[in-house]
Amino acid sequence: MTGDDTPILRVAGRPVARYVTRPELPARLSPRPYLHPVTTLAGTTVTESGPADHAHHLGVGVAVPDVEGFNFWGGRTYVRDRGPTELDNHGAQRHVAFQLRDPDRFVQELRWVAAGGELLRERRTLAAAELTDRAWALDISFSLINVSGRPLSLGSPATNGRPGAAYGGFFWRARKEAAPPQVFTADRDGEAEAHGRSADWLALTGSDWTLVFAGATERTRRDPWFVRTAEYPGVGSSLACDGRLPIPPGGTAVRRIVTVVADGRLDWEGAASLVRKAVSA
Repeated sequence: MTGDDTPILRVAGRPVARYVTRPELPARLSPRPYLHPVTTLAGTTVTESGPADHAHHLGVGVAVPDVEGFNFWGGRTYVRDRGPTELDNHGAQRHVAFQLRDPDRFVQELRWVAAGGELLRERRTLAAAELTDRAWALDISFSLINVSGRPLSLGSPATNGRPGAAYGGFFWRARKEAAPPQVFTADRDGEAEAHGRSADWLALTGSDWTLVFAGATERTRRDPWFVRTAEYPGVGSSLACDGRLPIPPGGTAVRRIVTVVADGRLDWEGAASLVRKAVSA
């Protein structure tokens, strides 16, 4: 890969994330751009890509397991009454161009393509901002435009019959350590309490790092969180939780997630303070 394929996101001149725009991956992993490694300001890596437990988990990015039957997540597809099934239905996100490529901000155009042709056109913005000498914020927003000429809907294993598996949208595969990370929100503690529920923010704390995720699309739009800690460390937003998300021809689905990346283990007060600063920055 060339430097043009893997630009580096920087905070005050310091590299904090590598963005792979044209990954060389097999079709069953649903190739797509992703950030990895993402690090704290002190240099601790807080992402994983292609781990042994889930080879299709690619750092930080946007992935959807069901776009009108096509898999843009990778791996097996959950089929109602059959379970996880190997299908030849994988799509790919293809980098078109950068509209902006500054050291601390990228604006990118992508095409979501599958056997059915181009289904979605995406505009994605990734921005990095310093919060303190020990924390920075990663701001990701994406707009998915239905360019197929027909109605589309986004689904998940949950909408296809697998309870509790409403993954799809923004997803962060975190660093796996000897002990699972702790997870908490403003009013809940633990994976079972946080998973599948909406919250203004959600924190994941490892041995010497903390990630605080905030849904910041608009004040009235809060997708439930998808959370895993015991099986593997990962956090995402659920675009399709209780039902499929329709996108009419020419319509657009927009989401924004802001993530605080901090050195050390933040408590409730520290997480809340930094996420307020990050969202308003």
